[in-house]
Amino acid sequence: QVQLVESGGGLVQAGGSLRLSCKPSERTFSILVMGWFRQAPGKEREFVAAIRWSGGSTYYADSVKGRYTISIDNAKNTVYLQMNSLKPEDTAVYYCAAITSRALSNRLMYESEYDYWGQGTQVTVSS
Repeated sequence: QVQLVESGGGLVQAGGSLRLSCKPSERTFSILVMGWFRQAPGKEREFVAAIRWSGGSTYYADSVKGRYTISIDNAKNTVYLQMNSLKPEDTAVYYCAAITSRALSNRLMYESEYDYWGQGTQVTVSS
C-alpha cells in the first residue's frame, strides 16, 4: 500500500509561482509513474502532468505546458510540480497519484490508470 503525502498549496496572485510536493510512503521501486491531477469547483478532475520514475520522461496537459514542470528528486524520494505564471483558472485542488502496474504513455492522462492517490492540496490563484 502506497500512501502519498502532498504539500505546498496555498494562495498566490496571478503571475506568481508555487511548488507542490508529493512524497510516497514507501520505497519507490514499485512506482512506475507519478502524476498530478486537479479538480476545480464544479468541474471534473483533469490531468495536469506525469513523470516516469525511471528515466524521467514527462507528460503535460496542453493547458499547463510551458508553465508547469514536473520533476523527481530521487535522494528525497519526492516528486515536485513547479507552477509558474499562474492564472486564476489554475485554481483547484491538486492531487498527486501513482501507478504501480502497467503504465502506457497514451493512458497516463486517465484517472483510472492510477493505483494510489493523495489527499489533495488547495491552490488558489487570485486575479
